[in-house]
Amino acid sequence: MATNGLKQRLPSASVPSLKEEQKEIGDKHHPGGAIKHGTWDQALRMLVFALYFNGSCLCIFMTQLIGAPLYFYNKDLFYAWMAMTKQHFGVVAATMTHWWAPTKIRVSGDESVRGQLRKTEDGRLECDFPERMVLVANHQIYTDWIYLWWIAYTSKMHGHLYIILKESIKWIPILGQGMMFYGFIFLSRKWAKDKERFQYRLRKLNSSHSGPLSGTHTLDPMWLLIYPEGTNLSSNGRVSSKKWADKTGIDDLRHALLPRSTGLLFCLLELRKTVDWMYDCTVAYEGVPRGQFGQDIFTLRSTYFQGRRPKSVNMHWRRFATKDIPVNDPKEFEKWLLLRWREKDDLLEYYFQNGRFPADDGIGPTVNGAIPVKGAGYIETEVRTKGPLEFVQIFIPSMALGLVINVIVKFINMVLRILHMK
Repeated sequence: MATNGLKQRLPSASVPSLKEEQKEIGDKHHPGGAIKHGTWDQALRMLVFALYFNGSCLCIFMTQLIGAPLYFYNKDLFYAWMAMTKQHFGVVAATMTHWWAPTKIRVSGDESVRGQLRKTEDGRLECDFPERMVLVANHQIYTDWIYLWWIAYTSKMHGHLYIILKESIKWIPILGQGMMFYGFIFLSRKWAKDKERFQYRLRKLNSSHSGPLSGTHTLDPMWLLIYPEGTNLSSNGRVSSKKWADKTGIDDLRHALLPRSTGLLFCLLELRKTVDWMYDCTVAYEGVPRGQFGQDIFTLRSTYFQGRRPKSVNMHWRRFATKDIPVNDPKEFEKWLLLRWREKDDLLEYYFQNGRFPADDGIGPTVNGAIPVKGAGYIETEVRTKGPLEFVQIFIPSMALGLVINVIVKFINMVLRILHMK
């Protein structure tokens, strides 16, 4: 267990006072350092960022529309096409972070993921995670998903990530419709309303297709990302977590929010026959003071435009076999999940005390004469793609469509001129 060597938990977190909540971190004391870009540089960075991000999203959406008719012709090709467009967005997320907010990423894990993390000769991270899994994580800031989508990229699974989101997001123009093409799951957070729709989407994830990008097994590849905390860590979330702890008579956590078990239990029940593993990621951002919240410090503006990004993003990985998770008893599952989150809280306390998570560097036992597998220890890398020109693929389908339309228009004009001459 990853938490065997961790120190005993300290008393549970208390709700921050209003004065603490409103405390601002000055330029001099910001964990990311002083502002590195002036007003005009920030404006230019925002403009270029907006052009790249919005232009990429528009091209991806156009690519989705190009492939939409495939649904009525061949569903295997349709799902493969949408997986390709999802890969494109994974590349967008990686490149925009690499270009605007390059950050050291420190990855480690316990013995349960031994042999699945490695660093390539050119310094990239590669993960040998399975094609199908449920992925849970603590939710620190709004951009957590970017780093998890990048982890999927390192496993060649960035075209098969599914995220559970708030229903309101799907009404965002272009982005929301694009996420619907991706098969993301939108919930209103009212279980009576969500249950039937949730069940339908999860059963779709148990389907299989034989087309391109369908994976090596019969069932479709799938990473289902869910945040059991329900929201990111903030002053409001901290208050809600404390209220829930008082109501249920349990100790609150210090560095995470108490998890809610209903959604995750439903996912595991629906997918247990087709998913063997649940992977757990604990995320921490360097520089967030104890008792404060990363979302208030590493905002989109400070991280991508002011140049005040985290000095490092730290991830600790472990996995659990779904067959060992007590999903048949809701009360037992609730206890099991709470215990996992207390272990996660201990991991975060370990991080606060040591500046990094524990890392497995042990050597596994020899199996059938094979070379023993050694733990990866700490892998330090950065968010980036394999090649500097990989982002070009995002624009190729739209450019090809534009060329085809241009040829058709020119051909029609030529025919009209000929007919007019006659």
